[in-house]
Amino acid sequence: MSTAAGASTGPLQALASGPLAGRVRMPGDKSISHRALMLGALAIGETVIEGLLESDDIAANARAMQAFGASVTRDPSGVFRVKGVGVGGFLEPEDIVDCGDAGAMAALTLGLVASQAIAVTFNADPALRGRPLGRLLEPLRRMGAQVVARSRDRLPLTIRGADVALPIDYRLPAALAEVKSAILFAGLNTAGVTSIIEPIPTRDHSERMLTAFGAALEIDRDSEGARVVRIEGRRDLRPQRLVVPGDPGAAAFVIVAALVIEGSDVTIEGVLVNPLRIGLIETLVEMGGDIALDNHRMVAGEPVADLRVRASRLKGIVVPPARAATMIDDYPVLAVAAAFAEGKTVMDGLGDLRQKESDRLSALAAALATSGIEYEEGPESLTVTGSARPAGGGQIAVGADPRIAMSFLVLGLGAASAVAIDDARTAAIAFPGFAALMGGLGAHFETPEPPAR
Repeated sequence: MSTAAGASTGPLQALASGPLAGRVRMPGDKSISHRALMLGALAIGETVIEGLLESDDIAANARAMQAFGASVTRDPSGVFRVKGVGVGGFLEPEDIVDCGDAGAMAALTLGLVASQAIAVTFNADPALRGRPLGRLLEPLRRMGAQVVARSRDRLPLTIRGADVALPIDYRLPAALAEVKSAILFAGLNTAGVTSIIEPIPTRDHSERMLTAFGAALEIDRDSEGARVVRIEGRRDLRPQRLVVPGDPGAAAFVIVAALVIEGSDVTIEGVLVNPLRIGLIETLVEMGGDIALDNHRMVAGEPVADLRVRASRLKGIVVPPARAATMIDDYPVLAVAAAFAEGKTVMDGLGDLRQKESDRLSALAAALATSGIEYEEGPESLTVTGSARPAGGGQIAVGADPRIAMSFLVLGLGAASAVAIDDARTAAIAFPGFAALMGGLGAHFETPEPPAR
């Protein structure tokens, strides 16, 4: 599997660009790619996956599934084949499972292991090792898993799955899609019915794909209107042939760039438009963005469409806090769009941004400050005051956050002054070929000259 390993390191600078134009396809959706590999590894038979995202995160997942006994191979055409071991059939790995920077992989794999009688030690890159996992591990412990972890339940940790896992009824304390998915995955090998109640609906990719693979899953509402997902464990999964749709999270950067660069007209083909993933598109349309969804169809059980995006004059709005669950990872690029919008854009309900691999809200605020963007940061909020041509400038320290990296490269494409990021490879980790794809549409990137000594 190709990864971002070949991407250049060091700074990358985005300069003011002319109109973006053309038709492009996004890499495969990361959330669906993770789940396709994992459920393929639990099915009996061979699952065939087309369009799988080929990134460091997905490569780490593939290695983990192989460590658990599944076979994962890639055809020369780019088609992946996964031969599964059956529900409850994971082997105990001979070595530590390294999650790299893949937070979603860590969460979902911990769920898979929680109901299997094996012991597994997980490690990760420094940024992910700083992320507290208590909200994820608490329900898995209730199901019988034993966990030895660092303080605040951080990686590296060792989990021993329950010999006989217990079904639970669990009410999510917040909009936590990864926690929901981890419990559902643990429920696959748990006798009885495991139930998750979510007062705020979150991404439903796990439910859709579990249903496609033949899991015994039901969804309804409780007396208070909360969404309830129930899974009956110990059922065999059927192998599938899947086509992974384009990632709306990757499309977000192309969309915002096309909206803010005058004269742009870009079509993005085959993008996942799951209603629980398009909060950013809804918000940008409310801000005045010209985004048309055409050619609707279903791919791998998910709604897909082509997006036509044309340059628009944006205006600041108050983003409904309830929308955060459908776009929590998109706030960095929304903040960049807000920098080009007339007036103030108010974003609230962002507490979960402080619980990512790093405190993404503080990192976003620091990047805005570096680029001369007026903002106000609150404990769970961010307000950005925009202008038709924001200042830009500066070099952004992106750490290990690819969304900060790509968002501020987009800023540089339309700002008055060029914007640089300190490590080009960070963007490529989540979106292989980002700079090349954007360059093909007309974006202008260069490697900045080192400062004179």
